[in-house]
Amino acid sequence: MPVTQTENGPAWHLRTPRARLALWAGWFALVALTVWCWQIMTKDTIWLFVMDAPQQAADIGSRMFPPRLSYIEKLLWPLWDTLNIATLGTMLGVIIATPVAFLAARNTTPSLLVARPIALFIIVASRSINSLIWALLLVSILGPGLLAGIIAIALRSIGFVGKLLYEAIEETDASQTEAIEATGASGGQVLIYGYWPQIAPAFWGISVFRWDINIRESAVLGLVGAGGLGLQLQASLNVLAWPQVTTILLVILATVVFSEWVSAKVRHAII
Repeated sequence: MPVTQTENGPAWHLRTPRARLALWAGWFALVALTVWCWQIMTKDTIWLFVMDAPQQAADIGSRMFPPRLSYIEKLLWPLWDTLNIATLGTMLGVIIATPVAFLAARNTTPSLLVARPIALFIIVASRSINSLIWALLLVSILGPGLLAGIIAIALRSIGFVGKLLYEAIEETDASQTEAIEATGASGGQVLIYGYWPQIAPAFWGISVFRWDINIRESAVLGLVGAGGLGLQLQASLNVLAWPQVTTILLVILATVVFSEWVSAKVRHAII
């Protein structure tokens, strides 16, 4: 900490003059970068439309109310499809992510030079692409329908579940697994009786949490043709049926709230 001499004795400063100058230069560079990025992002913006946005939002909002509650009858089957997409996609993702997590964890991988990098690449690749993009690609490959949505949710879930699970595996107590290995147990028995009891609460908690997230994501996959409530939402938007849009949004909101409640109850019971 720098010190300067004054009439009243030494004065302590948090930073040297050079450090203070560097700090101010850094803030100036950050502000300049922000202004430059703002100019790039808004160079094609038509500000007359932006100024008119509050009136347009108020106009659309007035058309959205009251919601067309009679439309709920047509949403029951798409809602069931959405729940199936989220549930089956989560199950498939967890099934694939579990062995990937064991390959990625340092204390369970058979090879730090080959298996672990491959497993980590799978986890990173899965987490790098949003489920909506996965669905868009899969609809182009498999055609529209629930199968594309299920696989898209699964591919997105692999990275999430795999990352959290392999971190939980690496945090296990080594003394328990060493005690089981000392009895002459096989590799499979060590996994079942040594690692699984320690990671089971984390496994179920992560799986339920991911299912909760997938409920939200599967509700909009229909926008790209993957079925579910999103398909009805896209159809209503195309014909400007705003009361139907409001009803769909309310159904999605109720579904998300219900999934939050179920997720909280299950995680509380497990953990």
